[in-house]
Amino acid sequence: MAILALLLAAGLWLLIHMLIEAFSNKVVEQDLFFSDFPKSFGKVTLFFISDIHRRTVSDNMLKKVKGRADIVIIGGDIIEKGVPFNRVKENVKKLKEIGPVYFVWGNNDYEVDYHELDAILLENKVKILDNTAVTFESAEGEKLSLLGVDDLSLKRDRLDLSLQDAEDESFKILASHNPKITEKILSEHQISLVLSGHTHGGQIHIFGYSPHERGKTEVLKNTMVLISNGYGTTTIPLRLGAPAQCHLITLKTKDV
Repeated sequence: MAILALLLAAGLWLLIHMLIEAFSNKVVEQDLFFSDFPKSFGKVTLFFISDIHRRTVSDNMLKKVKGRADIVIIGGDIIEKGVPFNRVKENVKKLKEIGPVYFVWGNNDYEVDYHELDAILLENKVKILDNTAVTFESAEGEKLSLLGVDDLSLKRDRLDLSLQDAEDESFKILASHNPKITEKILSEHQISLVLSGHTHGGQIHIFGYSPHERGKTEVLKNTMVLISNGYGTTTIPLRLGAPAQCHLITLKTKDV
């Protein structure tokens, strides 16, 4: 009887822990340095959030980042089947309090009427980067391009088109819901950073094992990639070993 009570207590503790990790509002802050980052920009701070799914963006999380980011990037899966569009509107409204918002499509975004989702985003002045790019220019004429590709797992990605839309002589950041886009990046593309999600960092790790690795930042042969654990969950609202997260990323020049 004592053993059963102990097992029940341990199970309850684990469930509570998994719920806490699933609804975490942790903001991972990091500085990334690049030798080719345009010095005239000084620094640029990005707020990156991916895989919101069924969650409502927390006001407490917003307080941590308001006034600190230059732009907001939503890395796809802002919705999934069964999520009301009003929740999307609410989340977008909150994220716009941080800064101008840019969005790339994820696979779950196509589970709903994506034409209606597209209309909601446009009505709220969210810039959709569907195989396109937007370029920012400093007073000194240096340029930074933010590229976005449509979802790779649904074979809607066209990296070539987003590269054509970007300025050749610019510092390039690519937003892609699926991190496997890095397999298509060549050195001549000169993409310095990729922001992605999709994997949920494995979401649940049992004895350290999960189908996917935890979120990370990694230097690859032809680029650097940040893979987020994501902010929401899918299937079940639980996490273990891969807590929910979003990111405040500051880009700076590396002295060489």
